[in-house]
Amino acid sequence: MAVTDDLYTRFSQSFAAHADRVFIEEEGGRGWTYREIERATARLCAQLQALGLKPGDRLLAQTEKSPEGLIVYFACLRAGGIYLPLNSDYTEAELAYFVADAEPALAICPAQSVALFERLGKGMIPVRTVAQLFVTPPLGEAPPVPRSADDIAAILYTSGTTGKPKGAMLSNRNLVANGETLTRFWRFTAQDRLIHALPIFHVHGLFVAVHCALFSGATMIFLPRFEPAAVIRRMAQASVLMGVPTFYTRLLADAGFTRESASAMRLFVAGSAPLSADTFRAFAQRTGKSVLERYGMTETGMLTSNPYDGERRAGSVGRPLPDVSLRIADAETGRILPQGEIGVVEVKGPNIFMGYWRNPEKTKAEFRADGYFITGDMGFIEPDGYVQLVGRAKDLIITGGLNVYPAEVEAALDDRPDIAESAVIGVPHPDFGEAVIAVVKPLAGFEKETVRAALRDQLAGFKIPKDIIAMDALPRNTMGKVQKKLLREQLAYLFASGQN
Repeated sequence: MAVTDDLYTRFSQSFAAHADRVFIEEEGGRGWTYREIERATARLCAQLQALGLKPGDRLLAQTEKSPEGLIVYFACLRAGGIYLPLNSDYTEAELAYFVADAEPALAICPAQSVALFERLGKGMIPVRTVAQLFVTPPLGEAPPVPRSADDIAAILYTSGTTGKPKGAMLSNRNLVANGETLTRFWRFTAQDRLIHALPIFHVHGLFVAVHCALFSGATMIFLPRFEPAAVIRRMAQASVLMGVPTFYTRLLADAGFTRESASAMRLFVAGSAPLSADTFRAFAQRTGKSVLERYGMTETGMLTSNPYDGERRAGSVGRPLPDVSLRIADAETGRILPQGEIGVVEVKGPNIFMGYWRNPEKTKAEFRADGYFITGDMGFIEPDGYVQLVGRAKDLIITGGLNVYPAEVEAALDDRPDIAESAVIGVPHPDFGEAVIAVVKPLAGFEKETVRAALRDQLAGFKIPKDIIAMDALPRNTMGKVQKKLLREQLAYLFASGQN
C-alpha cells in the first residue's frame, strides 16, 4: 500500500482493499461494509458541499454515537473540511465559546439543540441533524478533495488552566502517522474485531480506536455506550477492547466477567487516565491477561505504550512509541534531566499537533526552541526505558477519562455570592479514577446542593464537583498559595471505601 500523508486518501485505501468486509457492526446486528460506508460518505460529502462546506472550513459536530454520526466525520474529511467534534454534555455557555472561536461553516447537532445552535450562530450558520442529512435525497457522490500533509484535519478543544479552552490543530500527517504506528505496534489485522464502547468526540474513541480498525480492515462492534453486561456478551466474538480505566473497574465488579468470558480476547488497552496498580493486578488475576496501558494527549495522539510482547508494567505507561522522541526536562529552565530524575515530559514526532487555533502566543509558549512540545505532565524514565508519570504540573483532573481543569470550576464557584473562595482538586475514586472535589470558604446562605444544582447551568456534568467541602479557611503556604497537595492528602479518604 502506497504511503500517504492525506488522511482521507488513507481511508480510501482501506475502503478499496477491504470493500466486502464488515467495518461497523451495530448492536442490533446490522453490518456496514467498507464499501457501504464509503458510498454513504461520498453521498454525504455532496450534501455538505451543497450546504456550503469548502476545503478548510470547520464543521462543528455534536452528534450521538452512531454509524451515521461517524460517517459525518468521514464526509467532512472527504470534502476537505476540518472536523470539530464536541462533547454532548457541554452547556450553552461552553458551546457559545466554541462557535465564536472556531467560526464553523456548518453545525451538526441533535434535534433538541437545533434552535440553540441557530441562536449561537446568529442565523448565519447552517444547522442540521444527522437524521436530516440521511433522509435528504442524495445529490450524487462527490469525489474526495485532495489535501496536503500539513492541512488541518481536525480541531479538538482542550481546556487550559485559565479555564479558556484551546483548539488543538491536528494535521493530516499527525493523524496518519499516529494511526499507522498504533496499528502496527498493537498488531491490528483485518481479522480483528474491536469492541468500540467509547464516545466518538475525543482522541481515544475517534482517532485511536476508529483509525486502528479502519487502517487494518478490522470490524468494529459499535456499541452506543459502555455497559459491562453488553461488553462481556460480545467478548466471545471479539478480539480487542479499548477503554478508560473506569471500564476495567466496572468489568471487575461484574460477576459475569470471568477468565472464560475473556478467553477469546487478545488485547485490552487502557488510556485517557491512569490505571491503578490494584486494578491492573486484579484484572490479571481474574483473566490471566494483562491490560496494556498507554499514554497520550489531545495535542499529540499516543506517545508511549507498554509492549505488545514483553512486560506490561503496573503503574507504567511503557516506552516511547516508534517515531516519538521523549525526554524529561526541568519545567522552569528546560534543562534536560538525567535518567531517573523527575521533571516535565517533553515530546517530538510526526504526531505532535501544529499548534493552538488562532493562538500563536500560547503555541509558542508550549514548544521549546528545538521543537519539543511541553506536555505539562511530570514523570521520569526508568533504566530500561519505561516511562513513569507522577503527576500533572497544571493540576489537571481526569475523571472517567475526561479532562477537568480546576481553574474553570473555581471561577464558577468564586463568582457566587455564597462562596468567598474555592480550591478544586481530584481525589482517588474507585470507578472514575479521580473525582472532582471542591473545597470552599462559605458565606451566608451557602448550601452545597444548591451550589451543585446551579453549576449544572454553567458546566458540563463531568465537571460538577461530586462533593463540596466547607472550611473556615483554605490551607496556604508562606507565599499565600493554596496547598492543594495538602487538601488532596486530607480528603483522599472520601471515596476510598467506594461507598460514596
